[in-house]
Amino acid sequence: MRRWLALLVAATTSLVLIALLVPMALLIRAVAENGAMSRATAAAESVAVAVGTPDLPLTVEQVSRPVTVFLPDGGLVGSPAPRSDAVRLAATGRSVTAAAPGGREVLVSAQSPGGTAVIRVFVPDDELVRGVREAWLALLLIGLGLMVLGIVLADRLALAVTRPVDGLARVSHRLAGGDLTARAEPGGPPEVRSVALALNHLAGRIDELLAAERESAADLSHRLRTPLTGLRLDAESLRDPEERARLQARVDALERAVSQVITEARRRTARRESCDAASVVGERVRFWSVLAEDQGRALTVTLPDGPLRVAVGAGELAACLDALLGNVFAHTPEGAAMSVRLRSRPPGALLSVEDAGPGFEPALLERGTSAGGSTGLGLDIARRTAESSGGGLSVSTSELGGARVDLLLGAH
Repeated sequence: MRRWLALLVAATTSLVLIALLVPMALLIRAVAENGAMSRATAAAESVAVAVGTPDLPLTVEQVSRPVTVFLPDGGLVGSPAPRSDAVRLAATGRSVTAAAPGGREVLVSAQSPGGTAVIRVFVPDDELVRGVREAWLALLLIGLGLMVLGIVLADRLALAVTRPVDGLARVSHRLAGGDLTARAEPGGPPEVRSVALALNHLAGRIDELLAAERESAADLSHRLRTPLTGLRLDAESLRDPEERARLQARVDALERAVSQVITEARRRTARRESCDAASVVGERVRFWSVLAEDQGRALTVTLPDGPLRVAVGAGELAACLDALLGNVFAHTPEGAAMSVRLRSRPPGALLSVEDAGPGFEPALLERGTSAGGSTGLGLDIARRTAESSGGGLSVSTSELGGARVDLLLGAH
């Protein structure tokens, strides 16, 4: 928008300046020519007064420009000049102005006792345009200055509009990434302020709806646990020990499933958490390093020197890394090397898990797909965790010869 406004103002200013300065430049040239011709005419008239008097030669010498007096008897006083057709025309009693080589000549007729004399004053081309180039240059500089000033003002005006719009875009991206605390600062034109207020109202409404969803999850928890408790009491009242144990196990599984659903609903509707990825990854790698040592696996760990904050809760990141490392131990032979690397990378951090196993097909990224008889949810959980933070997951071939999983996590 800033560029388009600058181009629009530059084009408009150019048209206005051309419409104004071109006639002004022509007027300046005409004024310069008229001034030179007026001075020449005044000089010729001052000489005409002395025609027919003995002071004529002295008067011609006092004029500071080439003056020629053509006498009625064919004589000549002053600077030599040819008797042109214009001079013969002026000898009939008419004052004329005619073009001459190198300039113009002003011819004034004057009566003398012997007849009509003609006074010729020559005006060179340099005098006709004296000061015109300087005036044109000044007009050009003024025009350029006005154009630059107009572009600067247009840019400031565009900036006053685009800055609030850019702020709205940043807030919308933060809201899309799950940061429901993001709010726009109303500013700029009234229309932009109205959009900012509407966006803030929308963000507040979304927050209210999510809060209502959290309350609904709590209500669901209360409503489901009551019949589960009754079902558990019914199971405990059975006389057959095997049947009682079987139903109690089913009730326990159902209760765990309900708790997991409620926990997931609360986690999704709660505000975004964050953690120090370096600390979490280091702690989980130390946990898995015991199993790696038992299986004779070479485990390489690369962590940043300082804290590295990411927009993922510590529990979620730990579960995500456990899923990735669990896949390595479950689907690669014992003794296969593995590595875990964590480093800073926009927009946050990059967590890479590599192994020297047989690798796997990208199709295994689909939810529920597994090549080793598992649930096939590990990679999908890792992918959703990364995407919830504003990042993503990718799979490629490892430098160790097996699979490499890259988890890009958003910054907090």
